[in-house]
Amino acid sequence: MSKILGLSAYYHDSAAALIVDGQLVAAAQEERFTRKKHDHNFPKNAVDYCLREAKIQPEDLDYVVFYDKPLLKFDRLLETYLAFAPVGLRSFLMAMPLWLKTKLHLPKEIRKSLDGRFKQKIVFTGHHESHAASAFFPSPFDEAAILTMDGVGEWDTASIGIGRGNKIQLLKKLEFPHSIGLLYSAITYFCGFRVNSGEYKLMGLAPYGEPKYVDLILEKLIDLKPDGSLAMDMKYFNYCQGLTMTSPAFDELFGGPPRNAESMITQREMDLAASIQKVTEEVVLRMARHAKEITGAKYICLAGGVALNCVANGVLLREKIFDDIWIPAPAGDAGGALGAAMFVHFQLLENERKPDGSDALIRGSLLGPKFSNEEIRAFLDSKQIKYHFAPNEGELLRKTVAAMLDEKVVGWFQDRMEFGPRALGARSIIGDSRSAKMQSQMNVRIKFRESFRPFAPSVLAEDVSASFELDRESPYMLLVAPVRKELRCELSEEQQRAMLDPDLRKRVNVKRSTIPAITHVDMSARIQSVDEKRNGRYYRLIREFKKQTGCGVIINTSFNIRGEPIVCTPQDAYRCFMASDMDVLVLENCILYKTDQPQQDEKEKQKYVGSFSLD
Repeated sequence: MSKILGLSAYYHDSAAALIVDGQLVAAAQEERFTRKKHDHNFPKNAVDYCLREAKIQPEDLDYVVFYDKPLLKFDRLLETYLAFAPVGLRSFLMAMPLWLKTKLHLPKEIRKSLDGRFKQKIVFTGHHESHAASAFFPSPFDEAAILTMDGVGEWDTASIGIGRGNKIQLLKKLEFPHSIGLLYSAITYFCGFRVNSGEYKLMGLAPYGEPKYVDLILEKLIDLKPDGSLAMDMKYFNYCQGLTMTSPAFDELFGGPPRNAESMITQREMDLAASIQKVTEEVVLRMARHAKEITGAKYICLAGGVALNCVANGVLLREKIFDDIWIPAPAGDAGGALGAAMFVHFQLLENERKPDGSDALIRGSLLGPKFSNEEIRAFLDSKQIKYHFAPNEGELLRKTVAAMLDEKVVGWFQDRMEFGPRALGARSIIGDSRSAKMQSQMNVRIKFRESFRPFAPSVLAEDVSASFELDRESPYMLLVAPVRKELRCELSEEQQRAMLDPDLRKRVNVKRSTIPAITHVDMSARIQSVDEKRNGRYYRLIREFKKQTGCGVIINTSFNIRGEPIVCTPQDAYRCFMASDMDVLVLENCILYKTDQPQQDEKEKQKYVGSFSLD
C-alpha cells in the first residue's frame, strides 16, 4: 500500500490531502492556517498538518500528485494571448512572472516545499480528471455518470464521464473560452461581487429578482445546444484579454456599467441574478440529460465550482433524471487535491474499491485539525480568559441549548475541522431557527455581511422530510429544497407589500414560516442533514434542542466573519468571538460568555465592518 499526497495550488484555493494505505487520513485548505481567504500559494501549512496527522515525514511519501497539468494550462494562456494580441498585453505581463518563476517549474517547487526530502515520483492529473475523481471515488456508487463544471482547468470547462469500480473515464468535454462557470462569474462581477467568492452571494440574491433577462442571455450572450454545450459571444466578455470579466458591449446590453461594490443593490442586479441562475439550471439539466443518454447510468456524481450551486443541484434532483445524485463537500478546486490523490490510489495503482452504499471514505469531510480540552484550557488559562468547563456532554448540551433558546448567537467549535467551503457543525455559528430576527441579526451583527444572504438549516436526518420537501439526506449542504407547505405562514397584506419593497432589509424581516431564520424569500432552504455517525456531538446537540422545543432544525453558518476563512484553531475562534457581537463561544467542553469577557475592542471590530453596507 502507498502514501499519496494530493495537492492543489496556484489558482484559487490551495489544499492538501493525504491517503495512507487506502485511508483518507487528512485534508485541509491552506487558507485556514494562513488566515488569507482563498489562499492560492503552495499549501505548505496544509501539507505539514497532513504529515503530522499521519505521523510521517516527506521522505515516507510514495507519490505526490498535483491536481492539474501546468504546461497544458500555460499552452492555453499563450494561445489566448496570441489570439487577442496586442490587446491583453497588460494582463499578459501581470501573469508571466508567476509562471516563469514558479508554475513552469512545479516539480522543482514541490520538492523545494517539501524541504528537498521527497525523492519519489510526482504525478500530474488533468484538472477535470481530479474533479471527476473527487466526485466518483468517495461516492456510495459502484457505477455512476460524472459531470464536472467550473470556470476553466487547462482547456476544459466541463466534462461528462463514467465511473465504474476503481476507474473513471471522461467521454466528452467543453473547452475554453466557452464556460457556464465563467458566464456565472462574469455576471457575479457585473453585479458588483468578487469573482471566485461572490458567486454564493449571486445565488442568494436570485430569489429576490425576476428572470427577465433569460431570453436576452440566450439570444445575445450564449448559443445553448440541446446537450448543454454552449458557445459564448466573446464580444461581450473581457476575461480572455483583459483584467475585467465583461466588456463595454455587455454594459450597453444591460443598461449601464457594473455595479460598484458595496453600493445599493438595484432591481437590475436582482433580475440578473435570477436570470443567470435559471440559465445555469437549464445548462445543468441539459448536460445531465446528455450524460444519462451516453452512459445509461442510474446515478450521477457532480464536482467543480458549478457543483456548489446547491439551487441547481436541487432542481436536478427534482427532475429525477437520475435515481440519486452525489456531490462531495469539497466540490471546488480544494477538492482537486483529494481527487488527485484518489486518482493515483484507485486508477493508477489499481487498488480495489468497495463502495458499500455510504460515503464513509470521505469521513463526513471532517478531515482537518482537532484540539483537545487540555489544549484549549491551556490556551484560555494562559490568556486568563474566563470560561466555564462542562464536566460532561449532557451539561454542555443543556447550557448551549439554553443560550440558543434565549436567542443568543453561539460559536460552536468541536471535533475535526471541515474540508471544503461549508461549515458542517465543527466550525459553525448556530442559533434558534424559530427566531424571526436571527437572520438579519447574524448577518449584520456577527457576519458583517449583506442582510439579504440566507442561512442554512442543520436538521436531524430523521426529520428532513418532516420540515422540507426532500426525501433523502443532504449531509454537505449542497441541496436546496422547499420548506414544507404546512410550516409556511400566510402573509398579511402589509407583509406582502414588504416583499415587494426595493429595500431588501424589509423583505428579509418578513416571517415566512415557523422556522423563519432559515427560510429564504422563495420559501426554500439550503439543507444540511445531520446524523450521529457523521456528526457525533453536533447531532446530539440538535437532538437536545428538539427535546426542549419539539423542533429538530437549527441555524448553521460558517464560523468566520467577513473577509476571513473559517476558523481553524481555538485562538482563531476566540478572536472571531471577540471581534463580533457573538454571545457565547463553545470550545469543546469550555463555554465562554461574552458578558464575562473584557470590553470588546471596537477598533478590531471596525476592521471587519469597514465600509459595510446593509444592502
